[in-house]
Amino acid sequence: MALNGCQSLIDQSYQPSVSPSSNPQIVDEVQKNDPRAAMGAREHPRIVASYGGEYKDAKTERLVARIAGALTAVSENPSQSYRITILNSPAINAFALPGGYLYVTRGLLALANDASEVAAVLSHEMGHVTANHGIERQKREEAEVIASRVVAEVLSSDIAGKQALARGKLRLAAFSRQQELQADVIGVRMLGEAGYDPYAAARFLDSMAAYSRFMSVDPEADQSLDFLSSHPNSAQRIELARTHARAFGQEGSVGDKGRDYYLDGIDGLLYGDSPEEGYVRGQTFLHGGLGIRFDVPPDFHIDNKVEAVMATGPNDIAVRFDGVADNQNQSLTNYISSGWVTGLDPSTIQPITINGMEAATARASADRWDFDVTVIRNNSQIFRFLTAVPKGSDALEPTANVLRASFRRMTPAEAASLKPLRIRVVTVRPGENISTLAARMMGTDRKLDLFKLINALPTGAAVSPGDRVKIIAE
Repeated sequence: MALNGCQSLIDQSYQPSVSPSSNPQIVDEVQKNDPRAAMGAREHPRIVASYGGEYKDAKTERLVARIAGALTAVSENPSQSYRITILNSPAINAFALPGGYLYVTRGLLALANDASEVAAVLSHEMGHVTANHGIERQKREEAEVIASRVVAEVLSSDIAGKQALARGKLRLAAFSRQQELQADVIGVRMLGEAGYDPYAAARFLDSMAAYSRFMSVDPEADQSLDFLSSHPNSAQRIELARTHARAFGQEGSVGDKGRDYYLDGIDGLLYGDSPEEGYVRGQTFLHGGLGIRFDVPPDFHIDNKVEAVMATGPNDIAVRFDGVADNQNQSLTNYISSGWVTGLDPSTIQPITINGMEAATARASADRWDFDVTVIRNNSQIFRFLTAVPKGSDALEPTANVLRASFRRMTPAEAASLKPLRIRVVTVRPGENISTLAARMMGTDRKLDLFKLINALPTGAAVSPGDRVKIIAE
């Protein structure tokens, strides 16, 4: 299919014209001679690090491989090999790098309700690869510049950068609108030719829009790693996807959704925070491995990122929490003044004790911000709180006090009781309804809304005995 413009694609009919390659190539072989794959290989470690590493689960990996294999056979270039990575992130995202590197987060897998919806996402990203959109983007902005921006946003070490990180945007798939529409067209064609429900693309766009609305109820929620922040969405785009799907037949009468084997494949999927990164439970952060916990004030939103725990509150208050190895065992007052804090006022440094642990505090200022700096030693680590408020705010000390007063070691029983949340697929029993099923949800105070969201249930929908639905539980 010629990729010379969005409008020309819309007018083309869908005629199967490709077949599986008789000489398939593996990624390592392609990389030897393909500069595009070399670009993907260079960026791959940064992407994985930005999204919490790879999610390793044999059942889920087989599921995604099954879906991708069906799509590869009908792709624009069946000899193109793909390396698909499931990212260990609760964010809802998928994207592609040149050379066949595809990424999908476990958060997206949790939102999807059948194989055809994941196929819709993967075929869209395959469309970017086969159309060389990554190469076109590189002509406008070199890959090294993109990589440096990722590193600067994710690993910034100055205080101003840490504050900006609380609401910073990490855009890894900044394709143009025309490229997005081209990938939509390619993706829908691949869906239909692979035997999947071609209407899944429009359906999952609807689900992601619902997810975006769910998250926007909280104005502090950071969606910088989510699909819709880098893939523009609109009612027009959804309708265009339906228009292209009609080339294969009427909705509900063509294609396989693959719902049962999909639900089997994600039953037990990790949901939300991973044990390695600790857990957010309401206003509390807990980390069993480190054996520590603390609370944030009411009305604060905790965002458990890979590089730090971020919390944002009313009136532009922000908190960053992280830890560093304590190799030199120096005094904490000396540590605060060792140069890692910009704008530090040395006269404010003072040693304190926090729940039996050695600690120290200080104040700093930079640009329009005032900071409280609190460091705490626990065994061989130093934990650090940076609390930022606009200059002149009277909220600095009260906010920092909540953090300091609540920071403590967990008891062995507390640490042992921490369990991750997972997607659990259950069968509706007689007498059960949406409300009773939603009541079984864990990890959210908006149980009914989230239950409807992850099961794509519209207002007024009902469930029947024998239906299979997803809940979030330990």
